[in-house]
Amino acid sequence: MVRVRVRQHVNPLAQKYQTPANPLDWEKIYTKPKQPLHLDIGCARGRFLLQMAQIEANWNFLGLEIRQPLVDEANRLRDELELQNLHYLFCNVNNSLRSLLSTFPPGTLQRVSIQFPDPWFKNRHAKRRIVQPELVAELSEYLIPGGIVFLQSDVEFIAIEMCDRFAVHPSFQRQGSGEWLAENPLPVSTEREIATQKKGEPVYRAVFERVRISKF
Repeated sequence: MVRVRVRQHVNPLAQKYQTPANPLDWEKIYTKPKQPLHLDIGCARGRFLLQMAQIEANWNFLGLEIRQPLVDEANRLRDELELQNLHYLFCNVNNSLRSLLSTFPPGTLQRVSIQFPDPWFKNRHAKRRIVQPELVAELSEYLIPGGIVFLQSDVEFIAIEMCDRFAVHPSFQRQGSGEWLAENPLPVSTEREIATQKKGEPVYRAVFERVRISKF
């Protein structure tokens, strides 16, 4: 199999990525569009979701990725396996997420994962990072109460920043004691996670639950 070569980092603020993704007709995407939905933000080559979709056939999976060659390759592999519960979409999450979330069948978004996002180490590039307050707010509107957000990174300050942005939002509550999770709670590891652990380096993981907010 030919491995698609693309740039490792893409600037989401570049002009070429400012056109929001068009809303999709989920009835045409999934055989059973009302199944629970797992959204993977920044899915890269999509191998994580490819395995998840085979393990959990009673879920639908959607991967969002800003590098179109990776999306095209991932959808080709999906088609080869004839998976009807998996789709990959090329988009800039930071300007397309709300329009996509608003078209999901109500109550279907139950799990979100954001794994090893581009760290953009320099402070002047911080706005290029995926987890911005706006993204957290948008997820809070569409993720069902009891739904979860799984975060992980091999860069500690990025993991802390992601957690801090979810923690300050009243709709999200961190599971556990606040310590990093020793194990991945999902049945599949990403390629980056496997490579990091093989090198003996740490992975920083956390899970946040969407909670109901009392009006009184």
